[in-house]
Parts: sequence; structure tokens; C-alpha cells
Amino acid sequence: CQVIVHDVNELTEKLFPIVEAMQKHFSAGSGTYYSDSIFFLSVAMHRIMPKEITRIIQVDLDLKYKTNIRDLFDEFDNFQEGAVIGIAREMQPVYRHTFWQYRRENPQTKVGEPPPDGLPGFNSGVLLLNLEAMRQSKLYNQLLEPTMVQKLTEKYHFKGHLGDQDFFTMVGMEHPELFHVLDCTWNRQLCTWWRDHGYSDVFDQYFQCEGEVKIYHGNCNTPIPED
Repeated sequence: CQVIVHDVNELTEKLFPIVEAMQKHFSAGSGTYYSDSIFFLSVAMHRIMPKEITRIIQVDLDLKYKTNIRDLFDEFDNFQEGAVIGIAREMQPVYRHTFWQYRRENPQTKVGEPPPDGLPGFNSGVLLLNLEAMRQSKLYNQLLEPTMVQKLTEKYHFKGHLGDQDFFTMVGMEHPELFHVLDCTWNRQLCTWWRDHGYSDVFDQYFQCEGEVKIYHGNCNTPIPED
């Protein structure tokens, strides 16, 4: 087992020029803060990691594993051609809320609608990054360009605050083929904030998750069930 520690400041220095343009669209602050770049690490991981690293699993800290994380690596084998990232759906109606203007202008859209047929957006708590595929995907790298980010945020009237998750969600509305959707049991989010903030009528359509949970995600400081 080999452990390599990466310096956060060094990574941020490499990241900032790549993700600076998207920060104003997907950061909580009103400005573009240098330190915020780290919240976009996954977006440009393929540009800053050594070429010999071809796959990475990136996870949040507020997780509890109910299975061997090695099993998650097998999901890389299920990627369809063209997919570069494995990610689970968002389990709250947060993007139903964020895309309200686009949804109003496009009443038939699947954007922000619940699964299985809708596009509820993504949650970046558990990420499979196929760095090799990310490097080789012309489409994915075009989408990192400031002009493309601007074009998409304007099309979807998008203003978010969740960093990489917002970027992946917006791109997924336009190019779902770039993503391998992980089963909800790989990122069973527990936060119920939106249930009490205007969306109780539809909340359970987003929140339900069938099957044996493999990873619990105690997002928004939600307690994780004891064994």
C-alpha cells in the first residue's frame, strides 16, 4: 500500500486558471476566491494528476461504508463508451429549485424532474473519475472552456453554489452521455432540508432509494444510522 500526500496549495495553484471562469457560476461567494478552486478539483483532476494515474475515486468525508470500497472500482467496467465520470443522482429537489426559470420557460422539460425518467441532477459525494477517458474526451475538455460554461449557464439560467456538483449537473442536462449514473445505494444521501423548504409534496420522489445501502452520505450534517 502506497500513500502519496498532495499539497493543497500546490493543487490550488494548478487548478485556479482552469476553473476560475466557472467559479462565479457555481460558488457560494459573489466573487471568485482563489481558495474556492479546491471545490472544483474533480472537474480538472485529469489535468493536474500525473499521466500514470488513470482512475481515481473521490469521496466526501461524511460517508459511512457498508461494503468494501474495492467493489466500487468495478463500476468503472460498466461505463458506456464516451462516459468519463461515474456519479449518483441528487436525492433532493435542489435542482428542481435551481432550474426554476428554465423549467418555467420549458414546461415539458425533464430538467429538474425526479427519477426514473427525469433529470434530478447529480450529487458529487461519491465520484468515479476515469482520468484517462477525461483526458481523451474532446467534448468534456471543450466544456471546461469559459465560453462554453458561459453559454450553458445562460441557456439554463443557472446560478449555483455547490462547486463541482453544479458543473456536473448542468453538463449532464446537456450531455448525459458523459456520465455513468451510479445506483443510489452507492451514495445514499440522508439530508432532508428541502422537504421542509417548499417541496414536501414531491420530496419523496427524489429521496426514495430501493436496495441495500452500500455507502451512507450524511450530507448537511445529518446523523448516519448506527449499525
